[in-house]
Amino acid sequence: MRILSGIQPSGIIHIGNYFGMIKKMIESQDDGELFAFIASYHALTSVKDSEFLKRNTFEAAVNFLALGMDPQKSTFWVQSDVPEVLELYWILSNHTPMGLLERAHSYKDKTARGLPTNHGLFSYPVLMAADILLFDSNIVPVGKDQIQHVEMTRDIAQSFNNHYGEILVIPEAKVDNEVATVPGTDGAKMSKSYGNTIDMFGAPKVIKKQVMGIVTDSTDLNEPKEWENCNIYAISKLFMSNDELLDLQKRYATPGEGYGHFKLTLLDKINSYFEPYGQKREELLNNPEMVKDILSDGAKKARVIASEKMRVIKDAVGLSY
Repeated sequence: MRILSGIQPSGIIHIGNYFGMIKKMIESQDDGELFAFIASYHALTSVKDSEFLKRNTFEAAVNFLALGMDPQKSTFWVQSDVPEVLELYWILSNHTPMGLLERAHSYKDKTARGLPTNHGLFSYPVLMAADILLFDSNIVPVGKDQIQHVEMTRDIAQSFNNHYGEILVIPEAKVDNEVATVPGTDGAKMSKSYGNTIDMFGAPKVIKKQVMGIVTDSTDLNEPKEWENCNIYAISKLFMSNDELLDLQKRYATPGEGYGHFKLTLLDKINSYFEPYGQKREELLNNPEMVKDILSDGAKKARVIASEKMRVIKDAVGLSY
């Protein structure tokens, strides 16, 4: 079984990124053949600062390697180092109805919010389809907001296969409903655009400020507190065992501790959880050539598969002679 995931080079990553996607992706290395790439072409739809993109691409690689991406178990590369994906993107564009793209939720959401749009953003689902179909991906782990893009990939692949035969593998989306939405410090979905995140590898003072800024009610220190709808407790569930959560529930029910005490407990859990990953990250940051070698080797592995798939596709559509 072949699993494919794309990673946006979006700079600082937060615990919502980790529990919403990264953790499951790392674990999937033991479930099948993982293909994981840093989506540098996709990033061009919104990033127009070349140095920013270069830095974020490198840091994304460092972050994922630190968190357990194993180049011996997986194929890990930068999207733009495998240009075959753009060849397939153009071929698939000719099997993608305009109406299909016009129905894309992500595009409509961005236009509704008044964000600047362009053809790259409009045709983003086609490039995503090329990412998936180029490697005969069986499973695509995604968040709920990306399910439609996998469904569009299936539609595009079926259209292509109707014309040229069963050449493209029809993928399945995989969503882990238990962690699909990670709560932010205000209770809404954790997102940088909402300003409600808790960083994974940020400065200690920054992370403490973020945790201490978790929104709570105004229950007095000497009154029992409800844990059921508390944002602190909701985030604590990501880091604590059942026994630890039961102990926390008792603390909520016992007067004498305030929300600040619970936040400090959560802060300790977050710091201890990510400490070993942070140490590995520092090692990688201090060895940039090693990181670049890993990405280069991953791109070579990916291109062997991509070039063979494109040979079959180009022959099918009449581009080889």
